[in-house]
Amino acid sequence: MTTITIYHNPDCGTSRNTLALIRNSGVEPTVVEYLKTPPDRETLRRLIGAAGLTAREVLRRKGTPYDELGLDDPRWTDEQLVDFMLRHPILINRPIVATPLGTRLCRPSEAVLDILPNRQTGEFAKEDGEKVIDAEGRRVLDR
Repeated sequence: MTTITIYHNPDCGTSRNTLALIRNSGVEPTVVEYLKTPPDRETLRRLIGAAGLTAREVLRRKGTPYDELGLDDPRWTDEQLVDFMLRHPILINRPIVATPLGTRLCRPSEAVLDILPNRQTGEFAKEDGEKVIDAEGRRVLDR
């Protein structure tokens, strides 16, 4: 059994597409709706580190208090930025996916394909109609 966890926002199209790609690989992941159940400090720091990112690279700007909090100021340390994300989980960019093959911030959603242990089981198109996987379960690369 493969363990996959997605830190998911059901209101986000990229997150919904990523979740659908995981399911298209035949796996039902653990879904953490991080706005309802935010990760604790240790988990958030582990996810950021495992993805090979800095806290700043995980910050979401659009639709968040990023500008009001002045988070573009370089004086904020990674630990301080994590504090902001813990106080305002909407600042955590999504979706973050952890699998046995790695952890990624999956923007665009097809970035999840690089860390899924199982291949895709069939055709897949994003919500906007963009075809990502063909009928044989292969990635469509002509974009």
